[in-house]
Amino acid sequence: MKLLTVAIPCYNSQDYMEHAVETVLVGGEDVEILLVDDGSTDDTAKIADRLQEQHPTIVKVIHQKNGGHGCAVNTGLERASGIYYKVLDSDDWFDRAAFLKVLDVLRHFVEDGRGVDMFIANYVYEKPSLRKHKAIRYDGVFPEEKVFTWNDVKRFKISQNILMHSVIYRTKILRDCGLELPKHTFYVDNIFVYNPLPSVKTMYYMNVDLYRYFIGRDDQSVNEKVMMGRIDQQLKVTKLMIDAHDLTKIKNKKLRDYMVKYLTMMMTVSSVFLIKEGSEESLAKREDLWAYLKAQNKAMYRMVNKMALSKPMQFRGKAGRKIVVWGYSLSQKIYGFN
Repeated sequence: MKLLTVAIPCYNSQDYMEHAVETVLVGGEDVEILLVDDGSTDDTAKIADRLQEQHPTIVKVIHQKNGGHGCAVNTGLERASGIYYKVLDSDDWFDRAAFLKVLDVLRHFVEDGRGVDMFIANYVYEKPSLRKHKAIRYDGVFPEEKVFTWNDVKRFKISQNILMHSVIYRTKILRDCGLELPKHTFYVDNIFVYNPLPSVKTMYYMNVDLYRYFIGRDDQSVNEKVMMGRIDQQLKVTKLMIDAHDLTKIKNKKLRDYMVKYLTMMMTVSSVFLIKEGSEESLAKREDLWAYLKAQNKAMYRMVNKMALSKPMQFRGKAGRKIVVWGYSLSQKIYGFN
């Protein structure tokens, strides 16, 4: 059994996947790298097979018909032999020094017979086109370098969401909670990190900048134009998250508050892009999204509606919609996303 499985979904990733793999290989035999070739049509499959031949005890290749990012993550989880499970997108990479520190802590957990359900580290937005690096850190939110529970968590800032980039889950947690991401759907990383949270009892935070999140390709799923073109998939993911948990039944207040915050963020992002598109059809979809939340769970709707971020999202007038777009543009400049 390996200490950590790193699943790398690959679709037409020939130009950058090797860099991702190289940053994981520093972990040596403690690491299993699963290259999930999701029906690529370029040289991704050949590169993956070569990497497996070069590192047969570390790299394993899985070729499958195209099912989308979520399907590749599912496949990785099914085939993982690691005690812990991490997803690394093929155009992103790890900081090598930080990765070795993380592995050292995970190794000590196993040697001591302990372990945590979720390990958290920082991630960094890498935007070479603007020579911009923006680290998202959780100091001040989580106790550092000690095992803790939700009761020990402090207040999150707007930018401090726990994302797929920042988490390493215990593999058993993901399997036991029945995590399965939808096929042929973008933005499922939100489901990956949100749905298992009620199963997480113990956590550990290391204040290192582990994950380097590349921003800037024109075809990237988080590119603003691409997101607006795929808004129906964003709406699908948001509705699946609404359906996943009745947040009113989560007893731990700090966990409940965080999940309400995260769901509010998803509602906000969807609403902003629909407002920016501006057509009657898009504005109707925004109305439908909020109506869906209200119909599914009125108490959850009230919880989300109390959040400061959510209130402008339901403005109906042109002036209100301009305020929303201005606020989003300001957030882009501050946090460096998209």
